[in-house]
Amino acid sequence: MPEGYNHAVEKFRVTEYPQLKGDAYLDHGGTTIPSKSMIDAFAADLTSNLYGNPHSASTPSHYAGYRIDEIRERTLRFFNADPKDFDLVFVANATAAIKLVMECFRDRASDNAARCGQGSDTESVEFWYGYHRDAHNSLVGVREQASSHRCFGDDAQVDEWITKTDSAPFENQLGLFAYPGQSNMTGRRLPLSLSKRIRNSPRGKNTYTLLDAAALATTSQLDLDTVQPDFTAVSFYKIFGFPNLGGLIVRKAASHVLRQRSYFGGGTVDMTSIHERLEDGTLPFHSIFALDAAFTTHKRLFQSMSRISAHTGYLTKYLHDGMTALRHPNYQPLFRIYNNDSAIYGDTKTQGATISCSLLESDGTPITPGDVERTANDQGIFIRSGTLCNPGGVATFLHWDARELRSMHANGRGYCSYPYENYNGKATGVEAPEVSAKKIRTITLHFMEKKPAPQNPRRTKGVSWSRIKASLSRTSKGQSEVVLSV
Repeated sequence: MPEGYNHAVEKFRVTEYPQLKGDAYLDHGGTTIPSKSMIDAFAADLTSNLYGNPHSASTPSHYAGYRIDEIRERTLRFFNADPKDFDLVFVANATAAIKLVMECFRDRASDNAARCGQGSDTESVEFWYGYHRDAHNSLVGVREQASSHRCFGDDAQVDEWITKTDSAPFENQLGLFAYPGQSNMTGRRLPLSLSKRIRNSPRGKNTYTLLDAAALATTSQLDLDTVQPDFTAVSFYKIFGFPNLGGLIVRKAASHVLRQRSYFGGGTVDMTSIHERLEDGTLPFHSIFALDAAFTTHKRLFQSMSRISAHTGYLTKYLHDGMTALRHPNYQPLFRIYNNDSAIYGDTKTQGATISCSLLESDGTPITPGDVERTANDQGIFIRSGTLCNPGGVATFLHWDARELRSMHANGRGYCSYPYENYNGKATGVEAPEVSAKKIRTITLHFMEKKPAPQNPRRTKGVSWSRIKASLSRTSKGQSEVVLSV
């Protein structure tokens, strides 16, 4: 029995995920798949209970408000965040959570500027922003509202910055440092100790930390009581497949920095808690009720996030080892894998369930990601390709400098997951298959010499698409096997 592999998934995969229908879905980084029993439990809840708008005074409305409070606390405990120390703000998605933090910092800086103009002695009117190179576009975009910003090229630069005091943010300057718990491009997991280290450093007085946990939380237990970032962005549809909901988890000791937000969209009047201040209008309460069903079903099927982490860690290594073993007839590798040396496939502390790669021609030239995705898609193999909204990763691993990136974007290339042809002889993106708790061991990669040609065969330099086929073989149990044949 493979260590870490959860054989129980094989028993319920067909009944719980009938929508797969034997297809190989490997885009769990975009969203995972909701289970049938979770949807059934949610439907049963709505048809068994009468809920009203939680801002009204009726009995159904009071009950809806009670359920929201109950689920809010359950959500915090799912992430090991003690409700005494943390609050949860429901938002549309992780990007909305990050944007909300940005708005609060921007408005606080503006408020400070107004008070300084009146002669008030307060902190600096400037808002400094730092972010890690592995950041998703959602984090990168915050820099547009900051008075100054810095992109840290690697962990070593962050370590050096933490220990020094001769760089921004300076004393009394409001600062925000943001980093992903896991690169959404390569799957590398960053050290979560950064938040505490920054808080305990000389610059910790006015520098707050924002953790983008959207990718990390899909296959890893998030322990916020231990790592204690000031602000954490999460995405529930990436963890459970449904509901389409996100969250901003706020460390209460840092919540004061969010209270200068200028916009108020209606809701509770007293606004005694941080979530009451920041949740605009009526909450998507039905989606929040679905979250309760998601927690219950997820635990019943998979037991714990630690079990999921071990399962996906095994599958990722299994997939990685199979991919790296594939060779062209001239013995050149079929795949180029992109990652840091510090990330080890199978080690869940350093690597998540994503493998970032390029499919190569026999001369080593990357095949256009869009061609790979389309060919795989025709055969029921669903992956994500493109830049994956991770400009730092693309610049690093595909060797694009700043001038080349500006030229590529000016010509409409290289935007997120919209694949284009190679640009100026370089790949504009990658392929990124990602496994999940639902995947089973029989999703494998094999090297085969002869297969029939796909429909509408294409030809690229050095490789005949009549000799490249992504095919799907099915077993009687609905288990699937991905076959890449060259």
